[in-house]
This record gives sequence, structure tokens and C-alpha cells, in this order.
Amino acid sequence: MSALKHAKLYRMVMPDHTCPYGLKSLDLLKRKGYKVEDKHLASREQTDAFKQEHGVETTPQTFIDGRRIGGYDELRKFFDMPVKDKNAVTYTPVVALFLMAAALALGASWAAFGQLPGIQTAEWFVAFAMCLLALQKLKNVDSFATMFLNYDLLAKRWVRYGYLYPFAEGTAGVLMVAGVGMWLSIPLALFIGTVGAVSVFKAVYVDRRELKCACVGGDSNVPLGFVSLTENLMMVAMALWMWVKVAYFGMH
Repeated sequence: MSALKHAKLYRMVMPDHTCPYGLKSLDLLKRKGYKVEDKHLASREQTDAFKQEHGVETTPQTFIDGRRIGGYDELRKFFDMPVKDKNAVTYTPVVALFLMAAALALGASWAAFGQLPGIQTAEWFVAFAMCLLALQKLKNVDSFATMFLNYDLLAKRWVRYGYLYPFAEGTAGVLMVAGVGMWLSIPLALFIGTVGAVSVFKAVYVDRRELKCACVGGDSNVPLGFVSLTENLMMVAMALWMWVKVAYFGMH
């Protein structure tokens, strides 16, 4: 049997604060088979003294075989585990949002009709996605509107449009979920979707600009591109489909 591996971890555990990265470091060490000597820094004075003694700026700090490894990110690197780049562009927020919209649509379809696939399921998927996208923007409307100004053609001419956009998108989405107020939801979705599609296409495929998309709020690292264009075209397609339903099938 191999000898048990040992590590020493210094982390903040105070009456009013427990460092989350300290807990994550402790969990990672245990999962890697280490017996951890868990040293608590129970006050700000102890923490400052520890930092000064070891010449570090942050805690937690892990030591293995007398060697200082560092904080949580450095510990992950020590174990050859990936470390997330906080500034890297990613499609994860959009993918997660669309997957949740699909799950909601499938759940609603099963609850209403006892079946999963169907045209109504597809309609609900788009409508739920619009609501979730609007929610992301409404978390910080000012931040969204500021990022939106980088590429939206109408917002550049009328700044207040960026502040109204999330409310319009959310209103159209809710009405489409309910299947009411098509006189309002159809033109809203058609208008914002068309303007958005044209704006994204010009910025990305004509001007060749590399921008972050404001589609999931003002603090995202989602790149402006195909996914952003798809979001807007999806709204346009939904609006046109709902118009056909109302005009030719009399479905309200």
C-alpha cells in the first residue's frame, strides 16, 4: 500500500466569512487522495500576518512536501487540470440558455398534451428562449444597453432603444407562450429580430468586427457572430409563423 500523501492548506475561516476557494482547494486535495492539515486563518490579523510571512497576496495557499503550490488555480495546474480563463470568449451561456428553453418546452408539452414533440413544442421553445434571453438582459439593463451600442444600428441612432429592447423581447415572449395578444407580439418580435439580424450581419460579416454579443446581458463573453444572428432570425421566423397561423388558420 502506498504511503498517504500529505498537504497543508491555509485558508480563511472567520465568523463572518469562509473563503469559497479554500473549501474548493480542500475538496480537490481530498479527491486527489491527500490527507490535509487544514489550517484556519480565523481573523484578518492572522490572514495579513500569514501573507506577509510567505510573501503572498491572496489565500488560500497550499503546501505539498514543503513546497508552496499556491491558490486554487495553481493547485489545479499542479494536478494538470484545466484552469478557466475568465476573459476567454465562450458560447456556454447561450448553449445553456437554449438547452433550458428546450427542456421547458418539452416539459410544458408533456404537461399539456402528454407528448413531447410537436409544432407547439417548437413554438414554446422559441418563446421560452426569448423570455430567458430577456431575463439575462434585465438583470442589468444599463450594462446591456451599453454593450448593445457597439453594433446595433437602431440603438446607435436612438440610444433609448437599447433600454427598451429587453422589455420588448420579454413581452413578445410571454405573449407567445400564452398564445394571446398576437397583434402586439408578432410586430414586436418581427421588428427587433429584423433590426438585430441586419445589425449583427453588418458588424460581423460586412465590417468584420470582433465584438462581444449583448444577447445574454452586458457582462457576457459570448462572441458576436453566428449564434447572435441565429437568435434574431429565430425571432423573425417565429413572428412570421405566428402571423401565418393567425391570418390563415385563425389561431389566436
